[in-house]
Amino acid sequence: MPDGGTEAFSAYLDSVRCLVRERLIPAEPRLDGQETLPEDLTELLRQAGLFGISIPTRYGGAGLSMEQQVRVMMEVTTASAVFRARFSTTIGLGSQPILYNGTEAQRQEWLPRMASGEATAAFCLTEPEAGSDAGGVRTTARREGDHFVIEGTKRYITNARQADVLIVMARTDPATRDAAGISAFIVPRHTPGVSMGAADRKMGQDGSATSEVYFDGVRVPESALIGGREGGGFKTAMRGINHARLHVATTCVGQAQRLLEEMVAHTKERRQFGQPLAGFQLVQAQIADSRAELMAARAMVLETARAFDAAGEAQGPLIGDIACCKLFASEMVGRVADRAVQVHGGMGYMRGSVVEQFFRDVRLLRIFEGASDIQRLLIAKETLK
Repeated sequence: MPDGGTEAFSAYLDSVRCLVRERLIPAEPRLDGQETLPEDLTELLRQAGLFGISIPTRYGGAGLSMEQQVRVMMEVTTASAVFRARFSTTIGLGSQPILYNGTEAQRQEWLPRMASGEATAAFCLTEPEAGSDAGGVRTTARREGDHFVIEGTKRYITNARQADVLIVMARTDPATRDAAGISAFIVPRHTPGVSMGAADRKMGQDGSATSEVYFDGVRVPESALIGGREGGGFKTAMRGINHARLHVATTCVGQAQRLLEEMVAHTKERRQFGQPLAGFQLVQAQIADSRAELMAARAMVLETARAFDAAGEAQGPLIGDIACCKLFASEMVGRVADRAVQVHGGMGYMRGSVVEQFFRDVRLLRIFEGASDIQRLLIAKETLK
């Protein structure tokens, strides 16, 4: 793991690049039809320190800056996005709420275990009636003496069936109907009353499990309340969500880079009408548009990551910029994936093709961590302030 120095980070980045090219990309065919990432591949991610890139060194993590995290993730996500999904909930939505809003005791208990990959975190916000409207959470946490009792259902929760700890958003003030009455809790996976639904069947992302999570009279102590205060759950959630949105934008860049590489390789090898596909100007236009959009998205993400580092804890002004990154990059990778399938022709439509797999996988990126329409509303709101 890097120690913060430029030379050490460069060496670490090289090691990640080697891992991706030599171990992860060759293993992509193994993901087909899998519920979750096989344990031997998950162990490679642990050994590479990827579960701890966003966690400070004092808690056992790598302590990477956001710019460094983005550069690492751009390398990781040139392989299937499923590899990234196995640790993404831990480095973002799981650890960041505890890091920035938790008590020191909560940080000491959970962050070292997350950083090592021992404890996978899952973030429980979305519900059957609360998706884009995150303030509409109906899961409740009622106080009973020095405990809270949680009741409700969460939906589409990534890594829930593999998780060791759940970050749960629940309404502690029944008189409210907005985000003000929501609190955040740390709930160990095996707490009595917690159960998981079957793994969801999805369009893509084979090897990355989502499922429903049920809370039936789940009793947790006051110490489970993140930060030890009620009503701060939405602010706590947003700290993790903003981090995750920038990482999703980065994932879009990595996926688009791989798709572009696949396009270039195919068009140089595939021949039609007596010449390589790369010799046809309309094919060249597909490649040119993809490269230009990819370059723009990469520049946006890197600039915003540097601004994130410079801002420290004052992240408010960056909400709009992060939303711009998430919107543009996720829409961009969808267009690149579509071009990649088109350039590959019938081969690109066949199961087993890399571009067919990526086409299905990247469709999700325009939906989760805030759908494109939500990002547009957020960008407009922040711009008009």
